[in-house]
Amino acid sequence: MKINRLTLLLVIFALSGCQEIPRESDVSGEAQGTTYHIKLVLDGKSTSLKEIRGQVSATLDGIDSKLSNYRNDSEISLINQQENTNWLTVSQEITELLVIAHTVYERSNGCYDLTVKPLFDLWGFSRHENRIPSQDEINALLPHLGMSLLEVDEVNQRIKKKDPKLKIDLSSIAQGYSVGRVARRLEEMGIKSYMVEIGGEMMVKGRKANGDNWRVGIETPTPFIRKLHKVINVKEHDGMAIMTAGTYRNFFEENGQAYSHILNPKTGRPVTHHLHSVTVMHDDPTWADAWDTALLCVGEKEAARIAEAEKLKVLLIYDKDKKLKEHMSKAFTASQ
Repeated sequence: MKINRLTLLLVIFALSGCQEIPRESDVSGEAQGTTYHIKLVLDGKSTSLKEIRGQVSATLDGIDSKLSNYRNDSEISLINQQENTNWLTVSQEITELLVIAHTVYERSNGCYDLTVKPLFDLWGFSRHENRIPSQDEINALLPHLGMSLLEVDEVNQRIKKKDPKLKIDLSSIAQGYSVGRVARRLEEMGIKSYMVEIGGEMMVKGRKANGDNWRVGIETPTPFIRKLHKVINVKEHDGMAIMTAGTYRNFFEENGQAYSHILNPKTGRPVTHHLHSVTVMHDDPTWADAWDTALLCVGEKEAARIAEAEKLKVLLIYDKDKKLKEHMSKAFTASQ
């Protein structure tokens, strides 16, 4: 039987119409005092963008009600308001974060410490009202700091302050946790490929709509100037978080001296080493968020040592002889 050209074209069009052509869509908004941007690879069967946006907002609002230090009615704020040494029942979210934080605290020799909130407030970083406190003010707070003063009962989801004045700040780990929760919600909605970014913290999974790997840009760690330093080609497709912490993002200057928001809980003062930026790649965004801050706290030499000991994928950018230098851990190099 002879098929004319018109019939052949109609058959080809019909067949192509049956195939699901992946496309990239964007969802963005404001939450947790910052912005979020999400790229999604949709196949035509996925949920509508309106519903996705609603689910993302609801997820972030729920996390905010538990972990935000800027809301007086959040769970962590209410915990901080209770100055006693009784056992306090807490949510699964807070329990999970404190267990991870305590591990990183121990493995960073105490440099990563969620109990630095009073110091953060004292230096004015909490409300962007920066000041240099006196040594007497710092000394008055130091005895009331330390994750060792916080007991966490993971099984029964409760915590106990060994010092009633202990305060907890989850900001160095909550955003990574939020990225993970949003990513999990997308997967529950049937979305298998995505890029989730909240306040600069990111997680990707799968591939782009055209089949390419996701590519993530790392900023040059210089204040006031937005410049691309490096592009990471994410070859792992099962889910990878890319988190960056930097001393150049949140600081203030006085009399020619820069004071970073990364505070050493042992001295009560901003760190003074030459490490400017830490990027961590990890399959769990919560761990990645904790580690990037911990490594930024300890400095370039100790960060390089810890990265190898913990087999972390880490990119360090530091200053040497007034020039920016890079150090990549073995695991990071192998991933590129």
